[in-house]
Amino acid sequence: MTIQEVAVEVFAQSRDDAVVIDVRETSEYQDGHIPGAINIPLSTVPDNVHLFAQHGSVYVVCQAGSRSMRACEYIAAQAECANVALFNLAGGTGAWIVNGYEVVTGDQPN
Repeated sequence: MTIQEVAVEVFAQSRDDAVVIDVRETSEYQDGHIPGAINIPLSTVPDNVHLFAQHGSVYVVCQAGSRSMRACEYIAAQAECANVALFNLAGGTGAWIVNGYEVVTGDQPN
């Protein structure tokens, strides 16, 4: 399985109903996240592989792109996720904000 890196501009134009998983810590997520993003902190990814496996495509995001890439690499190595297309959001939430896209606060996706 390959992990594709996607620029925030490309993601913003084509996201539709894409599943977005934010692997930042809960406090970071609550301070501002991409609308619709589900919070699964990186340390809990191994306990939540089934949530990734439920979807055909998953966009993974963190603050800058490195934690989300680690999450993608872990998920890509799991047999139950063999059919999941993984996309790492380049530049993460930081790039999302710098490019002027909307964020929501709180502990809910929207």
